[in-house]
Amino acid sequence: MPDPLLAPESLDAWRRTTADCRAVGQNLRLPPLQRAAERALAPAPSLHYADFPREVGKRDIEISEAAARLAAALHLHLD
Repeated sequence: MPDPLLAPESLDAWRRTTADCRAVGQNLRLPPLQRAAERALAPAPSLHYADFPREVGKRDIEISEAAARLAAALHLHLD
Protein backbone atom coordinates (compact mmCIF):
# COMPACT_ATOMS: atom_id res chain seq x y z
CA MET A 1 0.00 0.00 0.00
CA PRO A 2 1.59 3.33 -1.03
CA ASP A 3 2.16 6.17 1.39
CA PRO A 4 -0.98 8.38 1.38
CA LEU A 5 1.14 11.53 1.47
CA LEU A 6 2.64 10.59 -1.88
CA ALA A 7 -0.62 9.51 -3.50
CA PRO A 8 -1.68 11.66 -6.47
CA GLU A 9 -5.13 12.23 -4.92
CA SER A 10 -3.56 13.72 -1.81
CA LEU A 11 -1.29 15.94 -3.87
CA ASP A 12 -4.24 17.16 -5.92
CA ALA A 13 -6.23 17.91 -2.75
CA TRP A 14 -3.26 19.84 -1.37
CA ARG A 15 -3.03 21.91 -4.56
CA ARG A 16 -6.76 22.70 -4.46
CA THR A 17 -6.56 23.69 -0.80
CA THR A 18 -3.58 25.93 -1.48
CA ALA A 19 -5.39 27.60 -4.38
CA ASP A 20 -8.47 28.13 -2.21
CA CYS A 21 -6.39 29.72 0.54
CA ARG A 22 -4.71 32.09 -1.91
CA ALA A 23 -8.08 33.08 -3.37
CA VAL A 24 -9.47 33.82 0.08
CA GLY A 25 -6.37 35.84 0.94
CA GLN A 26 -6.76 37.95 -2.19
CA ASN A 27 -10.47 38.58 -1.67
CA LEU A 28 -10.39 39.17 2.07
CA ARG A 29 -8.47 42.19 3.34
CA LEU A 30 -8.69 42.37 7.10
CA PRO A 31 -7.57 45.74 8.53
CA PRO A 32 -5.48 44.26 11.40
CA LEU A 33 -3.60 42.02 8.99
CA GLN A 34 -3.08 44.91 6.59
CA ARG A 35 -1.73 47.09 9.41
CA ALA A 36 0.60 44.31 10.54
CA ALA A 37 1.91 43.94 7.00
CA GLU A 38 2.47 47.70 6.68
CA ARG A 39 4.31 47.82 10.02
CA ALA A 40 6.47 44.89 9.03
CA LEU A 41 7.53 46.69 5.86
CA ALA A 42 7.97 50.13 7.46
CA PRO A 43 11.50 51.39 8.07
CA ALA A 44 12.99 50.94 11.52
CA PRO A 45 12.81 53.87 13.97
CA SER A 46 15.83 56.12 14.19
CA LEU A 47 18.56 55.49 16.74
CA HIS A 48 20.08 58.98 16.47
CA TYR A 49 19.96 61.18 19.56
CA ALA A 50 19.03 64.26 17.51
CA ASP A 51 15.76 62.60 16.53
CA PHE A 52 14.75 62.44 20.21
CA PRO A 53 15.65 65.88 21.63
CA ARG A 54 13.57 65.81 24.81
CA GLU A 55 15.08 65.53 28.25
CA VAL A 56 13.75 62.82 30.50
CA GLY A 57 14.37 63.37 34.17
CA LYS A 58 15.20 60.62 36.57
CA ARG A 59 12.54 59.56 39.01
CA ASP A 60 13.07 60.18 42.70
CA ILE A 61 13.03 57.05 44.79
CA GLU A 62 11.69 57.46 48.28
CA ILE A 63 12.83 55.02 50.93
CA SER A 64 10.36 54.45 53.72
CA GLU A 65 11.45 54.32 57.34
CA ALA A 66 10.64 50.60 57.52
CA ALA A 67 12.76 49.87 54.43
CA ALA A 68 15.64 51.88 55.91
CA ARG A 69 15.47 49.91 59.19
CA LEU A 70 15.38 46.62 57.31
CA ALA A 71 18.35 47.65 55.16
CA ALA A 72 20.27 48.72 58.24
CA ALA A 73 19.56 45.38 59.90
CA LEU A 74 20.91 43.61 56.81
CA HIS A 75 23.92 45.96 56.73
CA LEU A 76 22.88 47.47 53.38
CA HIS A 77 23.65 51.13 52.77
CA LEU A 78 20.87 53.11 51.08
CA ASP A 79 22.59 56.46 50.81
